[in-house]
Amino acid sequence: MRRFGRMVKHALIWPLVAVLLYLAAAALGGLIPGRVFEVAPGEGAPVEIGLIAGPIHYDFILPATPETRAALAFAAEGGVPIDAPGVAHVLVGWGSAGFYTTAGSYADVAASTVLRAATGDTSVLRFEVYGPLPASLDYPRLSLSPGQYRALLAFIVASRSGPVVEGAGFSDTDAFFAARGRFHLLRTCNTWITDALRSAGHPAGAWTPTPYAVTLSLWWHG
Repeated sequence: MRRFGRMVKHALIWPLVAVLLYLAAAALGGLIPGRVFEVAPGEGAPVEIGLIAGPIHYDFILPATPETRAALAFAAEGGVPIDAPGVAHVLVGWGSAGFYTTAGSYADVAASTVLRAATGDTSVLRFEVYGPLPASLDYPRLSLSPGQYRALLAFIVASRSGPVVEGAGFSDTDAFFAARGRFHLLRTCNTWITDALRSAGHPAGAWTPTPYAVTLSLWWHG
């Protein structure tokens, strides 16, 4: 009986230890500088982008400039009104196909979907549009040179691998598209964010699988 109790105790402790080690490694990965690609600054005014954080996920919020609308024009294939006059911002995110397309409410996500996302799933890109954001909304903002912003848009476009995912979406103005790369615990929606930043010549952490790791990265690497 005592041996059985120790087995149960170990069965409960080791998963907790694994989670804590994962979170600690993620925090460290956010502080360690990753490889930053060299990007020519280009000519023109800087472009301000934002990052919107949810409980487990970061998205880009991009200005709906003519350059943004042209680069992401394919989003209209999914019904995203990217050229509508009132659009001021475009939200872009990457994630697990099974989890991301069904996570309107995290309480509704099946355990099997979470397990598939953790161990390996196909990926998708999500696009959504918004009008002017409330002045009171507080979120991290980054200033990119014109060349860096073009590189960021190119990274996003290159992340798409296929057509719109039919029947997936949270509103009348968003859409999901098949994307490149597999999602798993070591390559999450949040690592995609910092991969995109570093590809655009902006310093970021080497490995940021959690929102907190992204937050640390933005703070530490400026």
